[in-house]
Amino acid sequence: MAGFRTQYTRLNSNSDDPEEDLPPQGFDIGTRGVEEVEKVKSLTIYHIYEYHRNNGFVCILLKEVFELIQFVFVVLFTSFLVLCVDYNTLFNHKQPSFSNVLYFHKIEHMEPAIMACLVIAFIFWLIRVARIVIHFFKLLEIRAFYKDALRISESELTNLQWQDVQKRLIEVQKVHQMCVHKEELSELDIHHRILRWKNYLLAMQNKSVISCTYNFPFVGERAFLTEGMKYNLKMILFWGPGSPFQNNWKLRDEFRNPANRFPLASRLARRIFWIGIANFVLSPFIFIWVILYSFFTYAEMVKREPDTFGARRWSSYGKLFFRHFNELDHEIQTRLSKAYEPASKYMNLFVSPFMAIIAKNMAFFAGAIFAILTIFTVLDKDVLLAEHVLTVIATLGLLIRGCYVFIPDENTVWDPEQLLKQIVSHTHYIPDSWRGKAHTSEVRQKFSQVFQYKAEYVLQELLSPIVTPFLLCFHLRYKSLDIVDFFRNFTVDVVGVGDVCSFAQMDVKRHGNPEWLTQGLTEATQYEQAEHGKTELSLVQFSIRNPTWKPSEQGTQFISTIRENAVQEGLNLSCSGVMSDANSLPDLRSGSFQALPYMNSMTLSDPSLIPLGSAAVTPKQQAQAREMLMNSSMMYMHQLRDRQADQPPGGAARVASLTSADRQQPGTSGQHFAEDSKTEQIRDDAHMV
Repeated sequence: MAGFRTQYTRLNSNSDDPEEDLPPQGFDIGTRGVEEVEKVKSLTIYHIYEYHRNNGFVCILLKEVFELIQFVFVVLFTSFLVLCVDYNTLFNHKQPSFSNVLYFHKIEHMEPAIMACLVIAFIFWLIRVARIVIHFFKLLEIRAFYKDALRISESELTNLQWQDVQKRLIEVQKVHQMCVHKEELSELDIHHRILRWKNYLLAMQNKSVISCTYNFPFVGERAFLTEGMKYNLKMILFWGPGSPFQNNWKLRDEFRNPANRFPLASRLARRIFWIGIANFVLSPFIFIWVILYSFFTYAEMVKREPDTFGARRWSSYGKLFFRHFNELDHEIQTRLSKAYEPASKYMNLFVSPFMAIIAKNMAFFAGAIFAILTIFTVLDKDVLLAEHVLTVIATLGLLIRGCYVFIPDENTVWDPEQLLKQIVSHTHYIPDSWRGKAHTSEVRQKFSQVFQYKAEYVLQELLSPIVTPFLLCFHLRYKSLDIVDFFRNFTVDVVGVGDVCSFAQMDVKRHGNPEWLTQGLTEATQYEQAEHGKTELSLVQFSIRNPTWKPSEQGTQFISTIRENAVQEGLNLSCSGVMSDANSLPDLRSGSFQALPYMNSMTLSDPSLIPLGSAAVTPKQQAQAREMLMNSSMMYMHQLRDRQADQPPGGAARVASLTSADRQQPGTSGQHFAEDSKTEQIRDDAHMV
């Protein structure tokens, strides 16, 4: 990786205007005949998106105020428990009173360690207050921008999708020239501004520049990407002192010169090391805070739902692995939420018969004792006064709930391959090593790293203050040369946007992978190719979510090839007599895996054609249609990719592109289009592509 030396690239830069070096995030909205539109400076599209995502001014401010109150509560309540409670009297006296248990003289003679913790907590709280005050004025500007420029009130904000806000942003740019560097903003420009850092992190993970899996002593290989680790990565790479970026949007000039790679790598390694040392020094205080906050957060939840920690969630590593380039937070969250149910069913298939037998019998004995004690307490409430009765009942309840985790559902059907297909239809990605091995414990163990237990997530967050410094000092800093090379080789300057990751351009010519149907379209080397079809799949999903966006020439050709393959196979099936009547066409647009190769992609991509005879198309129907098209297209691409991989040498090109002979003879039954009116209708839909 270190040997690749591509110069820093600038896109669409044909102007010598010195203003192009100004921060592209700055908006300058003049009146221009609209007096109610005021000038708004230092406003970024990222802030506009976060404002919409967090439901507006009141919700954001209320959330931040309560975070401050929670911080004060945790610190003061913990101090009260440590300094003001006589635990010897509380636990040794049968009927202690508040006056005997509580005393406050320790506050006057506080230990230095406790005083130091309180001082640090107070300083941290003041910093957060200052940030919230600054953010408050920023929120006022954003609210005014929504109201005056976008014509969106607070009351209707929650009822609008981001796509609606994005359309208004594009229209406002045409009229008021918010971005002074270009006349029009495209959907891709907006996503670049919102996801600049996340696209870089995603590409670095995809190319293994930043690893998210590590070999830990005693436990082996585990994915580790906690909130603390992500915070340190962003600080090191993007916004911290001495980071490769200046002003959060522009790569420093020295990183563009290949001659500086070794000095820069050495400097970055030292910086990572000292940040790791700082994390190590602060780790006791952070560790105490994480323990206290986690305890107060999950204590009530465990009491209400004892099996909380037995549930699963998508890990931070999983969210990064499954994410597309230029995919917004709410979009990836929606996809993974829909994949949750099949993912849970898949993981529940792998239950040890041995543990199931043990758990059933333990649940039987514990349940019997629990039932008897419960009956006794109903008959005579004095039973609760007996020593440790409540403790025994609570423990038995937790034990019973825990046993049911190991007991499989009697209605479970063993079909791991089909469940994994359902998962991939929403997550869109699957490592090559998993294909055809969904039934193995190896794949199950790998999948558990992206779909982890809630208990594992909490444990990783608790250990993060201790583990993160070691990963920074003894792993990440040795990747400094790869990081420097990555920024130089894969950064492009887009006018009106700033420096962005070249992978986020979704350019199949530069970053396509021939294994993913881009043979003949891409010029990328192995070093430049995105892994797991990230470029191709991201391009398809972005074009579906933003149907008015115009991709590059190679991107357009790639998307057309995919759609032509889908339509052509639909015509082949129709002419073979499988499609018995025209009314079955809507069934081909279902999101099912079986129908994927035969769906009319163009019809699905145009919401006006979906109902086929209905009066109107609602926004909800359009969103559902786009989602159905996206999931089906992803699965179809996986199918074509697998089919291409199975082709003998020289035959793979047949899968990736259609010949003119194929188009002239789509059927195998010997019938012509003119002889079948139903087939003519499908052909008309195909010509619309």
